[in-house]
Amino acid sequence: MTLKLENVEVSIQAAPILRGVSLEVGTGERMGLVGRNGAGKTTVMRTITGLATLSAGKVLWNGEDISTMPPRQRAQLGFGYMPEDRRLVPDLTVEENMLLPAWVNKDIDGQKGLAFVYDLMPELTDMSSRKALLLSGGQQKMVALGRALIAGRKLLLLDEPFEGVAPALAKRISEVIASLKEEGLSVLIAQSELSHSLDLLQRESVIERGEIIKVNVIDHSLAEAT
Repeated sequence: MTLKLENVEVSIQAAPILRGVSLEVGTGERMGLVGRNGAGKTTVMRTITGLATLSAGKVLWNGEDISTMPPRQRAQLGFGYMPEDRRLVPDLTVEENMLLPAWVNKDIDGQKGLAFVYDLMPELTDMSSRKALLLSGGQQKMVALGRALIAGRKLLLLDEPFEGVAPALAKRISEVIASLKEEGLSVLIAQSELSHSLDLLQRESVIERGEIIKVNVIDHSLAEAT
């Protein structure tokens, strides 16, 4: 399953945010979207999920134009999104927060997804009944990742998964993402820099002022040396 953006343009209140963005994430590929704050990374994520409206260009999934497809239907395709600010419901438990995609979309098998997430991140089992408001920022990131995985069995979109996370939890999140290689998931990670994920990714697209300025193939010999 291939995700492709072709000359995508998005404006917010007449201000251009994305300017002819083109990128491609292949089946099972792990790709980075790297840029400073305000470069357009989150808008790219929102465009892929259908939360931002295109003013020009196309979003293609496995060759099908899904540019006008609503977010709910994109979730049915197997898209999972972890927003930068986590967006957990404070008074719901960890398990309830992760099951939210299944509650609003009957085509998502919540119990199957939950079993997969608990197998992948056993530490979430131990805190499953705790309310989200009682968790640390890093723990909340893990819950948001689990929620994204319940919907995202084909494409996983992670917006700044390591930002504001203690080093030990950042390492753990990195390990979880690395373990997804065997699942054939396509993964797009947006972040300001690659320090936590250099060894996870195969390519990176660099975005500045709403434009992709270059695409680099990751040299893993450098990652091993750091």
